[in-house]
Amino acid sequence: QGQLVESGGGLVQAGGSLRLSCAASGRTFSGYTIGWFRQAPGAEREFVASISTWNSDYTNYGDSVQGRFTISRDNSKDTVYLQMNSLKPEDTAVYYCAATVRTYGSQISDYNYWGQGTQVTVSS
Repeated sequence: QGQLVESGGGLVQAGGSLRLSCAASGRTFSGYTIGWFRQAPGAEREFVASISTWNSDYTNYGDSVQGRFTISRDNSKDTVYLQMNSLKPEDTAVYYCAATVRTYGSQISDYNYWGQGTQVTVSS
């Protein structure tokens, strides 16, 4: 079946940085679009960023992270990264990566495979 495994979460002060990783386990997701979503307590799951292999790695970002977060992928490691800079307390959430065969996706329903999530906490 295969799965996605997130890592890199933790506690950081406002203004700091973290890099999350999303690694494939049990199968390859190299031909898939990979997305990052996040969910804060009591809130709906929110689109953060996505990267596809279509059109030389097309990327897309949610409005709240545009200019601060960068998504990238290393196909040799079958891993996607989310570099998060200038973190704010409102970035606190569980971050999930997901995979889809679509060439683009910003909706939860676009994605078929999900990881278990990694907690990111930004203190003020």
